[in-house]
Amino acid sequence: MLVDPSMAAISDLTFRTAFVLYIVALVMSCIYYSRPLGVVDMRRERKELESRAVEAAADQKVAVGAGVGASVGAGTSFAQADDVPAGDTVSTAALDAEYDKRVAAARRWAGMTQALVWFGIVLHIAAFVTRGFAARRFPLGNLYEYLLLMTSAIMLVAAVVIQRKSWHSIWPWLLFPMVIVMFLNSTVFHLKAAPVVPALQSYWMPVHVSTVSIGASIGVVSGIFALLYLLRMWQPKGQEHGFFGAIAKPLPSAQILDRITYRTAIITLPLFGMGIVFGAIWAEVAWGRPWNWDAKETVSMITWVLYAAYLHARATAGWKNVRAAWINVFALCMTVFNMTYVNFVSASLHSYAGLN
Repeated sequence: MLVDPSMAAISDLTFRTAFVLYIVALVMSCIYYSRPLGVVDMRRERKELESRAVEAAADQKVAVGAGVGASVGAGTSFAQADDVPAGDTVSTAALDAEYDKRVAAARRWAGMTQALVWFGIVLHIAAFVTRGFAARRFPLGNLYEYLLLMTSAIMLVAAVVIQRKSWHSIWPWLLFPMVIVMFLNSTVFHLKAAPVVPALQSYWMPVHVSTVSIGASIGVVSGIFALLYLLRMWQPKGQEHGFFGAIAKPLPSAQILDRITYRTAIITLPLFGMGIVFGAIWAEVAWGRPWNWDAKETVSMITWVLYAAYLHARATAGWKNVRAAWINVFALCMTVFNMTYVNFVSASLHSYAGLN
């Protein structure tokens, strides 16, 4: 028997269970995302009260120094100085208590989200592994299996990156597109486990496809952070306004988002490039020449060049901020284009998705 039906059923079940867990995690992350909106406002109000108290204390010291020569004026200054800090102290204490309460409640939701995500990742990877046992081969023979690996890699990379509690507010931005892709993968793109065509029966297949898919997955995470960086630059921390300002409030600072974008892109460039090189070696073995200007080959090379351009721009004066981030976003768009248009519409030597 070439296919193990029981292992195939386990693979489908674990994948769908992971999908459900991600949906629950998405709902929890959205609840957590809304909680910091009030917390952020309270934090800023508390800082304003603290600054007013410091200013009032400074005025009081000035009044004490001036009181030697002007007792009446000093008495007036003492009264004014005492009135402001007293009220502010009470307000600050009340804000502190409410702030701590809301932060604790928000962190509970964040902790549950993180736990669900990790549980979902374990099931997600198990779905990929059991798919291989079911098909008795490395499970990268069609678009369903490719997306199975790619989505699990994206979630794993994101979970490793988003470890700090202050960064958990990023989860809705990552979970929402992943839930959509996984829904399409389990419905539209799903294929039963089966042997692959002879052209894919090569040891170069797992080497090339896994390297490219993992590199692209890290690039997707980098692109999402680049989008969030652009949003934060448009809505600076503490200066948010309007609808998009309310959305951007819980996000980390632009510096943090930019740093994560850059570090993930550093890994993407060599890994994705190695995948292209492995593909060229495989093409030489299978087709007699390393490069055929196939649609997927060409778009993949353009994507790699964009990541190289981003890293170069990131180190170039005048380009290292918003302009460089846009290059990373264009690379993300090329990845999406490669996964959609190239797979569904264009005639390609890589038409092994089971769709065209």
